[in-house]
Formats: sequence, C-alpha cells, structure tokens
Amino acid sequence: MAENIVVDPDFYVLTKDWEPQDFQSETTSIASSIAKGRLENGRSRYQAMKEDDYWSPSDEQQFDAFEIGHMVFLMLDYHQENPLHRAPIAKSPKNILDIGTGKGSWAIDAADMYPSATVRGVDIFPPPVTWTPPNCVFEVDDILREWTWREPFDFIHLRLMLGAFTPEGWNQLYEQCYKALTPGGWIEQVELDVRVYSDDGTLKEDSHLAGWGNNFIGCSERSGRSLLTHETMRGAMEKAGFVDVHEKIYKIPLGPWPKDKRLKETGQLQYLHWTAALEGWAMWLLTKFGAPSPWTKEEVQVYLAKVRAELRNPHTHAYEYARRVWARKPTEEEAKAGVNVKPEPSP
Repeated sequence: MAENIVVDPDFYVLTKDWEPQDFQSETTSIASSIAKGRLENGRSRYQAMKEDDYWSPSDEQQFDAFEIGHMVFLMLDYHQENPLHRAPIAKSPKNILDIGTGKGSWAIDAADMYPSATVRGVDIFPPPVTWTPPNCVFEVDDILREWTWREPFDFIHLRLMLGAFTPEGWNQLYEQCYKALTPGGWIEQVELDVRVYSDDGTLKEDSHLAGWGNNFIGCSERSGRSLLTHETMRGAMEKAGFVDVHEKIYKIPLGPWPKDKRLKETGQLQYLHWTAALEGWAMWLLTKFGAPSPWTKEEVQVYLAKVRAELRNPHTHAYEYARRVWARKPTEEEAKAGVNVKPEPSP
C-alpha cells in the first residue's frame, strides 16, 4: 500500500491567496469535422457506435481533461527512465497498440519514444489531433469486434477504461489481447479508484466528496459496467493466461497540499483534471442510473457545484488511488513447459 502523503506545513501561508481556478491548462482541442455523435444534456459527441456504448462524452472539454490526465500519470512516474509505462518491453518494438486512446497523447509520446514501432491508437471516437508522428496511426473501431490487424503486437496499453465494458466484455478483451500479442509480449493497464480518501480526517464523512465514489459505483453497477476495474483487472489478466504479473499503487492528491514538490504539482494537475472532467464523468450516469431514481440535469449541476466547492477547500487533504498492472504473455518455450495456465475456452 502507498505511504501517507505528508502535508506541507507552509501551504496555508505560502498559498493564502491560492485560487484553484487560476491554474489553467495550456492544452487545446480541435474537434473533428467528420465525427458524429449524439447530444445529451448539453454535452455533445458521447462515444457511441451503438446507443449505449460508453458513459463518457468525447467533446472538446473532455478531451482537455484527457490531456491533463495524461500529464498526471507522467508526473507520477517522472523519476522513471520511461514514465510512459513500466512493462520492460524491448528497446526496438515493432507494433504497439493503445486501446481507448482518447486524445491520443500516450500514443503520440510512445511513437516518439519508439521510432522503430508502428503505434496504433484505437477508440470509438477519433482524437482531435492535427499532427502525428509518421509511425503513429489513429483508428476508429469497436475493440470488442473481431480484430483484423495482421501483425502481432509487442505491447498493448490501456488507461482510464473503467466502466467501459461488462465483465464479459472485459474477459473477451483480455483474451483478444492475449491472442494478439507476440509470445513474450506485454500488456499494461492503469486505472483510477473513483473513491476519495484522506489519512488525517480532513475529508468529512458527510461531504459530497466523500460520497462521490460510492455514488458512481452504484450507478455503474446498475448500468452493468462496474467502475471497480482497478480491482478486477489483475485477476482478469491472469484468467486470460498472462504471467509475470506486477502492480504499482499510487496516491494522487486532489490539490497542491502535499509537502513533496512532485506530489504538489501532481495535485495541482489532478485538481484541473477533476474540474475539467466532472460534468462528463457525472452527467450521463446520474441522469440514467442515479438513485433512488434518475436525476435531472439541473439536479446534477447543483450536485457538481457542491463538489467543486469542496474541491476548492485547501484544508481538505484528499486523494485517490490509482493502480498500474503489467503482465506478460508466456514465451513459446514457457508455453511448451506448461507455464501458460490459460484455461480452455468455454464450450
């Protein structure tokens, strides 16, 4: 388990005039003129190849949130030689797949890092990018449909895919990843815990922020697509046959209250990530699966205003967990020796 985050004792003196909204994202998004989507609750372009495909919108505001989230995860592993991933892939991979590529930031960075590789970023909505490295390709596809790529992948990456699929869909996806990887190839996934915590009691139990995670976990369970992906992904990978499984747990502060400089900057970014993404995270789930009955758009907006107010409270030392899991497909020699424990498919 990750260690407690030390609070900066000078925070309230040095930042007495701190206003979170002063932090501005430098990222911009350019909407694709060819993309189509449905309009719900004032938010356009919900990801949908089928009517109920995914709960998160893919509009300009949410793409900005994706970019900030990418920077958050880079900050968490800034001290690593390679902050993009932990899987020990070869230095000159040939094919890399980024599932749920979002704005495409990870895929673009991976293409820059590995010029030997063709990096494919796949999502059910095209990323709003105007330039990519020549070895980076973006494709619009439903990842649960039959894969048509001919070359095996050396590395498959997933991030922030929580709530994307039913349990059966996740099992299918990991099986497809297993089949598509070259022997010895790696899979890696990073997911957030949507629940919010504090170690010093500054997150009040009756606050909206404290109840945020369980509220949406309930919505997701009623929708049939759990948000607890961070808890199930390791077991699902092992069930699909992956071996040599590793994991890393992080604490991500909400706001610049930590003493550690890296965590302070990470907290600033994560605050921006939340404020940019809140409505996109909440609107569809609450208006479809809110309890005790679906909420109105106005009720969601009032609720989010209260959550934002609590996020701005510098005296709340809140954080959330993230989990990174990476695992390997057995080599041919290991498979022959019985290392591959992948179960036989159900009849």
